[in-house]
Amino acid sequence: IAVHLFVFYFGIIADVTPPVGLASFAAAAVSGGDPIKTGFVAFFYSLRTAALPFLFIFNTDLLLINVGWAGGIVVFIVATAAMLIFAAATQGFLLARNRVYETVLLLLIAFTLFRPGFWMDMVSPPTQEVPPNEIVAAADRMEAGEQLRLRVDGEDAVGNPRSFVAVLPLGEGETGEERLLSAGLELLIDGDVVEVDNAGFETAAQEAGLDFGQIIVVVEEPADQLPKQLMYIPALLLLALIIVMQRGRRRKQLAEATA
Repeated sequence: IAVHLFVFYFGIIADVTPPVGLASFAAAAVSGGDPIKTGFVAFFYSLRTAALPFLFIFNTDLLLINVGWAGGIVVFIVATAAMLIFAAATQGFLLARNRVYETVLLLLIAFTLFRPGFWMDMVSPPTQEVPPNEIVAAADRMEAGEQLRLRVDGEDAVGNPRSFVAVLPLGEGETGEERLLSAGLELLIDGDVVEVDNAGFETAAQEAGLDFGQIIVVVEEPADQLPKQLMYIPALLLLALIIVMQRGRRRKQLAEATA
């Protein structure tokens, strides 16, 4: 869905640029201006919104998948504020003309509101590593449907060494071993070495790219993570500081203009 919205957005932007440019020619016909110049001006204005489709890629909450009413309202409010802040940064004006550092800070604030998880993942990682021989114990601590991240060493189809990350959703089961088997994964554990003994046909394990003979090097299980929305707090405090500074500058400019 996010990719379709991404493509759709840039399809709309194409309406102001050649070879389509229908909106630019229509605007030029109304204003009596030059259609080519109008197209260039419209294009540069459109560039200021080029970051918007990335929201759907990096913040899938906007698609309202597994998001309740309250969460959806918060997401829409924050995303709207982030877009306005981004526009203020790219146009160089919020309440007064931006200084260079204010523009940089506004871009940082907009990014934080767009993608709070980027910073939260640094503060509180979403996963924690466990030794590969504890994969069964890790699966035992998890619920069916949750995902294990596995760093795997093996070979490609022509025998060349390859390392990759496999994301394995656990199947139904009462124990960790049953959940792994339900996902189609059978393991051979010998001390610290964990080898894939079998990946069932058309199972989650096979879809994840697991195959016989591969070695599981690292297992990452989900960890308790702080809510990413906490990153809104420092971003909004920084925004409030910029607003206070610009309001003072604006009052001073108005006083000088009326003096």
